[in-house]
Amino acid sequence: MTDERFHRTSIILGNHGMENLHSSKIMIFGVGAVGGYAMEAIARSGVGHIVLVDFDSFDKTNINRQILALEETIGRKKVEVAKERISQINPECKVDVFDVFADKENISELLSVKPDFVVDAIDSLVSKCDLIEALWKNKIPFISSMGAALKTDVSTIKIAPLSQTKNCPLARQVRQSLRHKGVVLEDVACVYSEEQISAELTKGAANKILGSLPTITAIFGLMMANYAILYLAKAE
Repeated sequence: MTDERFHRTSIILGNHGMENLHSSKIMIFGVGAVGGYAMEAIARSGVGHIVLVDFDSFDKTNINRQILALEETIGRKKVEVAKERISQINPECKVDVFDVFADKENISELLSVKPDFVVDAIDSLVSKCDLIEALWKNKIPFISSMGAALKTDVSTIKIAPLSQTKNCPLARQVRQSLRHKGVVLEDVACVYSEEQISAELTKGAANKILGSLPTITAIFGLMMANYAILYLAKAE
């Protein structure tokens, strides 16, 4: 690739790596707090085809942590705003969007686009587990985001197999669900924080809106993007 947009990336990844990215199709489930930042970095890496899945619209409560949430995007569909953003970064990138809520009924159809890699930034526990199960069964490479809410220590954010996660309530629930589905947890790469949350913050968490910092959700998304970019750039 000779596009000046990606010259500095090509210095790191080389021509072969850039060609791999240019010919790759990445699918991102969820373009909110975590997925929006993952999408931003992936678009800036030179990936040639991005598929976005999200049913939601932006509202003012998203502004504290979602890169695509602005005064001018409030009320607009997330996938539409995301597509416009990608076109401003790389007009040559092909973008397909699915304005749907991903669930067990449509995941197989969504994955029929045959992505080379999937970024899972889904919030819903049930949908997340159904997606991971489908990806694992179909041997589609992916990385999944665990819980970023209530976390503040950036030094505790890691990428590891789901079986090795700790101090993450969402990861614990995902592990339990996937075991019942027969998914091998060692095969599930995820980003998570092993920061121990105080009991005061978690008290009654199931029945209230959870706080989150823009820095933590952004780092989650950027780490997922980095994992995907390096995986695809080195693909044979």
